[in-house]
Amino acid sequence: MTIKGDNQTITASQKPIIKEEVKLQFHWYLLAFFTIYTLSFVLPGIIFTLYLHFFFTPYFLGVKNFLSIFRELNSLIILLLMPLVIIICYLIHLFFVALTTRFFWRHTEKISPTKDGIIPRNIQSKILNYYNIRSFMIKYPKNAFVKGPFPWLINWLYNFVGTNKIGKGTTIEEQFGADRYVDIGDNCYIGVNSGFSSHSVSGIFGNISYFEIKVGDNVTTSALNCLAPGVQINDNAYLLPMAGAVKHTILKGDNNYYFGAPLRKIFKKKILEYLKISEDYLEINEELAKKNQKYQLIKNEIEKLE
Repeated sequence: MTIKGDNQTITASQKPIIKEEVKLQFHWYLLAFFTIYTLSFVLPGIIFTLYLHFFFTPYFLGVKNFLSIFRELNSLIILLLMPLVIIICYLIHLFFVALTTRFFWRHTEKISPTKDGIIPRNIQSKILNYYNIRSFMIKYPKNAFVKGPFPWLINWLYNFVGTNKIGKGTTIEEQFGADRYVDIGDNCYIGVNSGFSSHSVSGIFGNISYFEIKVGDNVTTSALNCLAPGVQINDNAYLLPMAGAVKHTILKGDNNYYFGAPLRKIFKKKILEYLKISEDYLEINEELAKKNQKYQLIKNEIEKLE
C-alpha cells in the first residue's frame, strides 16, 4: 500500500508510528492503596485498643494471682471474649476495606465507565488511565478477603464494590485474575486456579482487549480453566480440568461437557478415553442414577403420607 503526495510517495511501512509513554500515575496508586489500608484499620484498631485498656488489662493481665482468673467470673468472661473481639474487629476491617474501595471504584466509574472495546496503549487516554488505576486498586481488597479466614466473602466484596456480578449460591475457589468485569450466574462452581481474564494484551506493548466475561447459571469449571475476554458460557455447562476458551467463544451449555485448549464439546467415546474407563462403568452409573431417582420418588410419597 502506498500513499501519494505532491512530490513523494510513502509506503505503509514508512508511515510514522505513534508512540507515547504510558503514565504510570504512581501517586494515584499509592494514594488509593494507603487510604484503603489506613482507613480500614482505624475503627477496629480503636475498638481493640479500648477493649485492651478498659477490660483485658485490668481484669486479666493485671490480676496478681493467676488462679483467681479462673475463680472470678469477670476475668473468665473477659478472657473468653477475646477471640470474639478479634474476629469482630477483623470483620470490621474487611468491611471498611470494601467500603473505601467501593468509594474510589464508583468515583472512577463516573469519570470513565467500564465498557467493551480495544484500549490502545501507545495513545494516552482517560480510558487507559482509569483502567490501570482500577486494575491496581482491586488487588489489595481481593487478597485481604481471599487470603483471610473468610474467603467465601469474596462474592460479597465483588458485588458490593461493583467490580463483578456474582449470583446466589455460587462458589468461587482461590483463583488468579477474575477480579473485574466478570458476570457469573447462580449456583455456579468456579474451581481452583481458574483464570477468568476480561482483559488481554496483544504482545508486550500491544493494545488491550477488554470485554466482559459472562457465565450463566449452574456452570461448573473444575480446575485450571482459563477464559479469555468476551467468552460467554450459557446455562448448565461443565468444563473439565485445564480446558481453555479463546476470545469471544460462546458455549451453548445445555448439559454439555467441554475439554481441551481451545475447548470443544466432549462426546461419549472421548469421555471414556479421558476418564480411562469402560462402557460397563457408564451402564452401572446409569442404573444407580435410575435407582436413586426411584428412591427419591418413594421417599417423597412417604413424606406426603406422614
